[in-house]
Amino acid sequence: MPFFNFTSKSEDTSSLIADISRRKSELLNPSSSRIQVEGEGKTPLASIPKKGTDSPLATFELNYRNLPDYLRCCLDYICLYGKRGYSMEKRKLVWLLLANGLIQPKPGDIMEDSAEKIIEELASFGMLQDVDDRSCVKVSAPYWGFKVEKQTFVDAVSENSPVHLVVHGRGDKDIPTNFHDIFVQSLFFMATGHSFPTRTFLSGANLGAMFSGLKFLLVLDMDCKIEYLPNEVGDLVHLRYLSLENSEISELPASIGNLKKLQTLNVRMCGDLKKLPNEVLSMQQLRHIEMSSCNDDGEIRVPSGIGMLTNLHTFCGLYAGDGIAQELSNLTQLRELGVKRVYDDHADELLRSVMKMVDLVSLSLEVDDSTKTTFLPSLEGFLPPPLLHELHLDGRLVIFPEWIASMGNLTRLNLSFSYLSDSPTPVLQFLPKLKHLNMWHACNFSYIGKEFCPAGGFQQLETFTLACDSLVGWTEIENGAFPSLKYLRFHCPKLKLLPEGLQNLSKLQKLGIFPLHHDLQRRLNGREKYKIEHIVTLAYFHPFPNPWSDE
Repeated sequence: MPFFNFTSKSEDTSSLIADISRRKSELLNPSSSRIQVEGEGKTPLASIPKKGTDSPLATFELNYRNLPDYLRCCLDYICLYGKRGYSMEKRKLVWLLLANGLIQPKPGDIMEDSAEKIIEELASFGMLQDVDDRSCVKVSAPYWGFKVEKQTFVDAVSENSPVHLVVHGRGDKDIPTNFHDIFVQSLFFMATGHSFPTRTFLSGANLGAMFSGLKFLLVLDMDCKIEYLPNEVGDLVHLRYLSLENSEISELPASIGNLKKLQTLNVRMCGDLKKLPNEVLSMQQLRHIEMSSCNDDGEIRVPSGIGMLTNLHTFCGLYAGDGIAQELSNLTQLRELGVKRVYDDHADELLRSVMKMVDLVSLSLEVDDSTKTTFLPSLEGFLPPPLLHELHLDGRLVIFPEWIASMGNLTRLNLSFSYLSDSPTPVLQFLPKLKHLNMWHACNFSYIGKEFCPAGGFQQLETFTLACDSLVGWTEIENGAFPSLKYLRFHCPKLKLLPEGLQNLSKLQKLGIFPLHHDLQRRLNGREKYKIEHIVTLAYFHPFPNPWSDE
């Protein structure tokens, strides 16, 4: 599949676009598959220069060129989107690959599953790397591409070759609007300021002018502050992916209902956005809706009738009160559901609807209480769908749900602010497929010992996060416990003692301690250094004067 790939600093974007337009006649020259365009960017992988057969770069290039076409196209696109060394959510990559038509549907297959397999395959070749709990990946260093000063390489074989463009900018002055003469298929606009007062600000009027030249756009990802989303967004009728994460908008225009081909709508962390307009009900091809307000990561209201969107696979960040819980019973094809502000008045109806979702693989239930004192409604009598392998419970629990012990397919469990009186690990240790466990203020204790995980416990666990404000020490890990653990992370400000037996976790690659208590630091620098000498990566920070470290 021929396409342009380039990234650019915002100040060079307009000149780059002008250069591409002026040289379109060169695209019709079949004797050359690449042209050079002035500007500053990175080469796509297909343009990696030859370095000689003895160079490691030659090996990486050979591996790349030996990829099947479908894998090479996917890797090219991921490298364009992924910043150098930055992690990317796997689920977001899946949605992007689908939107660009890089995943060809096969009878009986779910496209999202096919995209996940491609990401796993690229990781198996070492071209992508799993990050920590494997929910994210990053591009392996040899495949970043190479920095090219004052030029970018463009793959092109026809006048209609699509352009995938990444723009890094600081505001309206950096928005290019002269897209009329080029076929832009993907546009990523990324803020260069990180704090809210200095983050990129884009006016609605300028966005409207820009949208007028993007009639064939498939992907629009604007990770920056936006004044408002103009009505012209409804003119992007071919759009399949729209992400407004961190945009701080307060409403979506009614014209968004014109986006009949939209597959993914991401409005996470969108300021004061409180509800979706009724017009979303006409977007029957929607497969993924990701939502939350910027205020305390709160829920977003959805219109009555949402149960008619029967192509939805992902539905996260919604409030299920006001009759929505009952409507969810129509969405039996859902695979990922995240509900916020789960309260007693609709909890029973919600759980009955969830039990009908036979394809559900991920479930998140949250109370959204800033004080962290509110209890989740009773979960007794709930029977988890048979394919469920990810569970997130956020809120106080009276008792640990007994049905979790029967979830033989569970691979990922997050228990947040549960504040249980007893540790659930004596039950959890026997889950045969559990790989990722996050106990974020799940219990209150001062010390834990070998009873926390006896020998043979947590056979498959790879990542374990423990947050507890009262934990002072973990005294012992029995030999044979946690045999597969790769990443151990503590968020325990009073922690002064790491367990004896930590040195026996031969597969442990990374240890994170946030913050690192000065007493624990003295121990690890002295007589207890032997506990951590085998660990490749130590990550920690000091509470004061707070210098970060990642050794």
